[in-house]
Amino acid sequence: MKKIFLLILIIFISGCAGIPHETKENPKVFSAKSAEAPVKIDGKLDDAVWKKAKIYKLNLAKNKTDKGKKLNEAGEIQFAWDKNYFYLGIKFSDSDIIAGGKSNQIKHYNFGDVCELFLKPEGNSWYWELYVTPANKKSSLFIPGCGRVGLQQNFDYKCGLKVAAKCSGTLNNWKDKDKYWTAEMAMPVKNLTEKGDKFGPGSEWRVLVSRYNYGRYFKEKGAELSSAPQLSSENFHLLKEFAKIKFNR
Repeated sequence: MKKIFLLILIIFISGCAGIPHETKENPKVFSAKSAEAPVKIDGKLDDAVWKKAKIYKLNLAKNKTDKGKKLNEAGEIQFAWDKNYFYLGIKFSDSDIIAGGKSNQIKHYNFGDVCELFLKPEGNSWYWELYVTPANKKSSLFIPGCGRVGLQQNFDYKCGLKVAAKCSGTLNNWKDKDKYWTAEMAMPVKNLTEKGDKFGPGSEWRVLVSRYNYGRYFKEKGAELSSAPQLSSENFHLLKEFAKIKFNR
């Protein structure tokens, strides 16, 4: 009997050893669906590709979930691409939609709710940080490397980023209760390849989508931070923890 138990234990351990665990060297892989027609950037998420693209959910950082913290308001994201653009579609539950920033190219996370899209070519230090707010405002940053994070000149970058958002609720009204907001982003491939990187099938890129969510109904002060993929801590510049992109047809 002991021999049989030992044999089963060895088989179980051997089987577990073959299961791929997510590590910094083995990150999650997010699928981007090929769009048969250009996505209309209107924030409505009614294009055909969004019915086919896989949905990923936002999470609190692991250092929060390990302490039993739970996400107050859910967020869903999808990716798509064509020869001209990389697309992001989002739907964020939000009981208090806030966006006080009145211009583009500013730190919108200081003014209210914002979604951030990070795109990084594998093997190079530089990456893009792109914002959309519920008020249809945007920012586009080019960061040469992590050691330059936080510099104001990162906001000097100009590109053809397109954004649009729609609110189910009333923007910037704390007296009522809102439902959600949706948004779309389209980043031109020509901007992502201007440094010599390739983009699309056969290329290697990493991605992160992060969210700042403020709200009257939260019990803790400040914004609730979440992301996909889940990060080890609330630092949206943990580049090795970004997911890899799989460009699907």
